[in-house]
Amino acid sequence: MAMKTTYVVQAFELKRKRLVPGTKEVVGTESGALKKAQAVSGRLPGAAALKIVADDETGELESVAILEAFGEVPDDFAESLQGG
Repeated sequence: MAMKTTYVVQAFELKRKRLVPGTKEVVGTESGALKKAQAVSGRLPGAAALKIVADDETGELESVAILEAFGEVPDDFAESLQGG
């Protein structure tokens, strides 16, 4: 059971006056994810840098953490990551 850490930038867009998830982008490093999320939030309402730890073989999630959110993100975003 090999754990793999992946860093993802989740962008948020406004659709019908609601914040909704936009594109996701995998980034190689934590600092890269933070910089990318901050840059994306300059063009869109908001973005979040995520750290995802999963079993490399089965794909089973170990944990998902928000490293930092920039701009506007949905109020329930953190809860939705945990299946909440």
